[in-house]
Amino acid sequence: MISKVGKYVEIVFWVLALTLLATADPHEHHFTLCPLANLGFDWCPGCGLGRSITAIFNADFNASLRYHWFGVPALLIIFYRIYQLGKQLIFKQENNLKYKEI
Repeated sequence: MISKVGKYVEIVFWVLALTLLATADPHEHHFTLCPLANLGFDWCPGCGLGRSITAIFNADFNASLRYHWFGVPALLIIFYRIYQLGKQLIFKQENNLKYKEI
């Protein structure tokens, strides 16, 4: 079970990551953390996923599909995870307040 602090860290991580992707330019060359790309390999199963999500935020769905086919499903999964974490944190906070009142 993830601790309460872990849930806060995870939700902050996902929201910050999506905020940074939403404000990035998908057509600009960028630094990569991908170990395969840094080793000189041309193909990586995850490369292009961030650019794909950035293109979605810029409403360029054709470019999104060109960058990576899994961009739309990945974004939906991340939004769902943020929703789950937010719901859990709010529900726990409401339950804690109810028990403190008694």
